[in-house]
Amino acid sequence: ALPSPMKAPAPGPNPDVRFWKSPKPLPPGAVTHDWKSFLGPNHNGTSTETKLLRHWPQGGPTLVWEMRKGAGYSSPAIAGDRLIYLHRVDNREKLECLHPETGAKYWEFNYPTQYQDRYGYNNGPRASPVIDGDRVYTIGAEGKLHCLKLETGQQYWKRDLAAEFKIPQDFFGAAATPLVEGDLLIVNLGAPRGPTVAAFHKLTGKLAWGAGDQWGPSYASPVPATVHGERRVFVLAGGESQPPTGGLLSINAASGALDFSFPWRSRSYESVNAASPVIADNHAFVSASYKTGGALVELRPGGKYSLAWTSQEIGTHFNTAIHKDGYLYGFDGRNEPDASLVAIELKTGKVMWRVTPEWDETLVFDGSERKRRLGTYRGTLVAVDGHFLCLGELGHLLWLDLSPRGYKELARAWLFAARETWSAPVLSRGLLYVSQHAPDFLRQTPPRLLCYDLRAPQ
Repeated sequence: ALPSPMKAPAPGPNPDVRFWKSPKPLPPGAVTHDWKSFLGPNHNGTSTETKLLRHWPQGGPTLVWEMRKGAGYSSPAIAGDRLIYLHRVDNREKLECLHPETGAKYWEFNYPTQYQDRYGYNNGPRASPVIDGDRVYTIGAEGKLHCLKLETGQQYWKRDLAAEFKIPQDFFGAAATPLVEGDLLIVNLGAPRGPTVAAFHKLTGKLAWGAGDQWGPSYASPVPATVHGERRVFVLAGGESQPPTGGLLSINAASGALDFSFPWRSRSYESVNAASPVIADNHAFVSASYKTGGALVELRPGGKYSLAWTSQEIGTHFNTAIHKDGYLYGFDGRNEPDASLVAIELKTGKVMWRVTPEWDETLVFDGSERKRRLGTYRGTLVAVDGHFLCLGELGHLLWLDLSPRGYKELARAWLFAARETWSAPVLSRGLLYVSQHAPDFLRQTPPRLLCYDLRAPQ
């Protein structure tokens, strides 16, 4: 229970926000939705929004507002007139509640952190916030789990998962976004002595069940699905271990009973499972980089499974592939130079095509122009309005027409020139939210959260 009732604040000035222009009104008949969790309303990177802007000038869609942000790889969560964003400022992880159309601030909540990335990447939170009803759930890089009131930011409960379950930092800290399923909050926990996956009562924070092998915490977020009439949670597990272990877990969402574990992990010690499972047509697709590749598992009644196929043609590193109309679309490749976009038939694993999205770009350094061949590299995809939005690793935004027949670029703009653009864009009510995690190496702008108007004209 809350320590005392508190009146919801009105949004106020935000010194970190620069407001540029109000968005257009929503077109008549436009379908819109909230984006309450990682990978969107259906946990699969697919949006049902319609009547979006298909063409934009060279600079991209109209920028509505931008906020200077701290460290982290989190994406925002949005419900109604509330946007929740988690990042690190100095030595504190900070959760902010903003107005989605203006960036005005309702409240903020922060707590200390000492997380240091072992490999020199930034030291902020990795997991995205989750909104469920009047509550917000977050996990920081050190495994600090919080439940707050959406309207006011007051704390309902908290748990220090790393301390309680004796979870080491591993390669990149706690990174998987939790999942709300019914009355439970499900976490890719990875405790060394178990459980791998834990469910907490979402209202109280008390442990409901634990499940899974001792595979350690991966960086892949759990996804739910109804399979043969029963609710299941799927987790691609696997943390730091020697020899490396991990794979797909199918878990009864209500009881925590483990249906099966399907091993799928690179043989390399320094490797990760980071892309979430893709569930479609009673099948589960899992994929990883580091010479792991992809596998399709057929989900049978009674919690059983059979292996449909494996392939080295698609090894998604950290961005989840998208399923559409019987085909998978995703970025294969561990590093920038070897990344390509692949289309694969779901049922057979047949490669329909492979392209490397790239183009000539003119860069200006110290007043002189230099031409460079750039591309999307390890991009992220959102399927929406009949096509795909693609956010490239250096800050390019593209509209793509992807089908089994091929790849077609419809529009492209360079929003900013910054590396580590690894977080999937978020789309809600015709507005697109993009996280710039590193300084712009051309314009020297700092890391920012940016809101763009993607609403079609009236």
